[in-house]
Amino acid sequence: MTEGQEAAAKAVEAAADAAGNWARAGRHAGIAGAAIGVVAAGAAAGVAIERLTVGRGMRRKARLALDAAGPYGTLRGTPGSAIAEDGTELYYEVDEPGELPGKAEKGERAKGSKADRAARAVQEAQGGFRKRLLAVLGRRATAPTVVFSHGYCLSQDSWHFQRAALRGAVRTVHWDQRSHGRSARGHGQIDGTEPVTIDLLGRDLKAVLDAAVPEGPIVLVGHSMGGMTVMALADQFPEFVADRVVGVALIGTSAGRLSEVAFGLPSLGVKAFHRLAPGVLKALGAQSEIVERGRRATADLFAGIIKRYSFGTPKDVDPGIARFAERLIEATPIDVVAEFYPAFAVHDKTDALVAYDNVPALVLAGEKDLITPADHSQTIAELLPNAELVCAPGAGHLVMLERRELVNEQLVSLVERASATARSSRPARA
Repeated sequence: MTEGQEAAAKAVEAAADAAGNWARAGRHAGIAGAAIGVVAAGAAAGVAIERLTVGRGMRRKARLALDAAGPYGTLRGTPGSAIAEDGTELYYEVDEPGELPGKAEKGERAKGSKADRAARAVQEAQGGFRKRLLAVLGRRATAPTVVFSHGYCLSQDSWHFQRAALRGAVRTVHWDQRSHGRSARGHGQIDGTEPVTIDLLGRDLKAVLDAAVPEGPIVLVGHSMGGMTVMALADQFPEFVADRVVGVALIGTSAGRLSEVAFGLPSLGVKAFHRLAPGVLKALGAQSEIVERGRRATADLFAGIIKRYSFGTPKDVDPGIARFAERLIEATPIDVVAEFYPAFAVHDKTDALVAYDNVPALVLAGEKDLITPADHSQTIAELLPNAELVCAPGAGHLVMLERRELVNEQLVSLVERASATARSSRPARA
């Protein structure tokens, strides 16, 4: 047996062991749990080809090198916290206008360090956006605060490029949804008193707005689950939206019908997936330690899955950005994945969209999004009279990373439109 063949054999054996862990973790899900083991073992053979030429040690070093070289997710602002209705602490950060890019890192970075690269990346990402917004907004009291809500299994850091583009020009708030990022685990979920619902996330957003943006106009930006959170806010607090919100961006999201999404699977497997997935995830969440070991052992396999469902053209994505997406998703524990998943099947906020009828809206989708398909965004845009629908060619679910310049351009345009709305609606002076 050659060295390469031996490496491949070991790779398959290791992944098969991990697959067994997944199957054992899902034993309470019966056939569905066993099916996960079979799928994982089969997928192990698929990644073995790569392992013929690239050893595990080299792949690990490559991941560490990408983590060290990429400045993505390193931008930080003034921290704050809001308390949700069940006592859960929700973490947020504020970037104030007028602060120069990289100011937070000044005096703390050496030339060529990760922080220094992060600061330079901010400047590159901003391009002309900062000057453009400052020319429009100046220091007007009517300039809105832009509040970003991230998606499922992500964190506020997923908005890295948009944060960089707006930084210093307009006040922004970035928060982590409950059980994600730096926010605390949901108290109601830990003690089993309340399941996760999209309505609950909408009330969480209201708590963050009350704490971080107690006054002034607001532009809401939501991606995927974050977009659903923005819809849930409107559903439960329509008067607040009418009084305070002057613009909304719904990116790669859906107002409902998620139980019909095929996820790129063959038609025969779609119904089975939707039927079995909640139970399987619940069983896996109950055996989180075993599952997390399986995730680590099959890191290459999951990296491939993440790329497929995150990006429309994975081969063209910068390896550093692809690795950044992996880190964001890997950071979400399997029991949190399981807690949130059932909420999507019953999500329906179509009627709530009426609350955003009178404000400028951006509805943006990736053409090849397998999780919240582009036709869901088209449906949303058709219901919003002032919506601009943008479909990013060839992009997938993490469109704000994959087509960052397009998304940045569209967000800056939205802030400009929203600022005009805020000025025109401001009461005239006596």
